[in-house]
Amino acid sequence: MDWLVRGGIMMAPILVFSVIALGTFLERLWVLRRDLILPEESLRELENFLKKKMIPEARTYCQQHPSPLARILFAGLQQYGNSRDLIKENMEERGKAEDLELKKYIGLLHTIASVSPLLGLLGTVSGMIKVFGTISVEGVGNPASLATGISEALITTAAGLTVAIPTFLGQRYLAARAERFMHMLEEYATYLLNLLPTSAPGGGEEET
Repeated sequence: MDWLVRGGIMMAPILVFSVIALGTFLERLWVLRRDLILPEESLRELENFLKKKMIPEARTYCQQHPSPLARILFAGLQQYGNSRDLIKENMEERGKAEDLELKKYIGLLHTIASVSPLLGLLGTVSGMIKVFGTISVEGVGNPASLATGISEALITTAAGLTVAIPTFLGQRYLAARAERFMHMLEEYATYLLNLLPTSAPGGGEEET
């Protein structure tokens, strides 16, 4: 804890940012899991319902087993009986909402990675101001007095970079992971859309 004190006031926001970054990374890591986003069991069940033209059952299953994939398909099933273009448009709109949800808080990590080094730099400037203030009053004959300002300058710089570098890497990893899952969602949603039986003439649904 001594380095927190010696680092000066800028250590407080840097420490807060480090806690937020760690918590956000772990939360996103937990959310961005295949078994939550693309559960294999749900895919098999929905595929089976659509192949058997069991549209009401597919709707019910989507509501009872919510997942990004289920919500996207459910958006299309709500328009079943209308044109395929309208069904596809509804699924695409829901897909955009799911994309935002998958990338939630990742922008916060980018902000922390960008701001943390600036806080470290600000701490460096503050420390050097103290050094020159000490020199103007006491001269250079008191190394202990100079060491306080220099220590503050170096510690805050190191702390800012220590937070920024892993946060940046974590942000890039999560962004790539979210993007990969979104591409997979698009592929599976298109596959399920193609399994969707053609509406019966007159806008009604086919008999199941």
